[in-house]
Amino acid sequence: MPFRHSLQSSRFEFKYIVDEPCAAGIRQFVEGYLLPDEYADPEYGNSYRISSLYLDNADLFLYHQTLVGEKNRFKLRIRFYDNDPDGPAFLEIKRRVSDVILKERATVTRQGVLDLLRGDGPDQSWLWGTNGGAHAVKALLNFCNLGSSIGATGSVYVSYRREAYVSPTSNTVRVTFDRLLLGSPYEPGSPLSLPTRGVSPEVGNADRVILELKFTDRFPQWMGDLVQTFNLYRVSVPKYVHCIEAMGIRPGHLVAADGSTPAPG
Repeated sequence: MPFRHSLQSSRFEFKYIVDEPCAAGIRQFVEGYLLPDEYADPEYGNSYRISSLYLDNADLFLYHQTLVGEKNRFKLRIRFYDNDPDGPAFLEIKRRVSDVILKERATVTRQGVLDLLRGDGPDQSWLWGTNGGAHAVKALLNFCNLGSSIGATGSVYVSYRREAYVSPTSNTVRVTFDRLLLGSPYEPGSPLSLPTRGVSPEVGNADRVILELKFTDRFPQWMGDLVQTFNLYRVSVPKYVHCIEAMGIRPGHLVAADGSTPAPG
């Protein structure tokens, strides 16, 4: 029976920007250690589309936390992969504590997402299917409490194409190549919808690939060899920040759940 990969609640993420020829060489190197993950689509270049609705407030508080390099910060996003109204969506809290990435996730219904974005809840009935364990309930409550604490509402969609490689036997390491980053507007009160238009930040253009090396414990030796072989240099690549800036969004431009546009504080 193949190993089933799951969300890692704590890990390190090292990011790099490479061009396509370099990405091809790195892929060949990585394939000596990892396999394409279970969602890889051979007809889509062994990749799949990821879309997330990011939440923020009218002052772009979470955007500015990242922009100034706040060591202990968080992001709120609703991740989804299709337009199926009966399919799941994922409320995700992504925290950074110094160099460590911490994640919480609750799987919820699309109706639950609409209720949340209207300012309702939280309600355990939002939880999708059988994904209603104690961890999911805690993540749901934490997501809603954090959002409420800053007055967060739907901000922008961030989407991209991901090619991912994983260990066949564990969750300890993961390598991803992200391409075609797109920032798209969100219409308040609307259901989640895969973006079909938007703005591509320079960092996500056709010949720039966002490489991420992810690991849960110590930096694997072979990843160190990879970095040296391809002369890689770590960079900060906050996708939400790049999309906000490419779209020209400024404080006060986000629309609240009630349809109003609050003045920046």
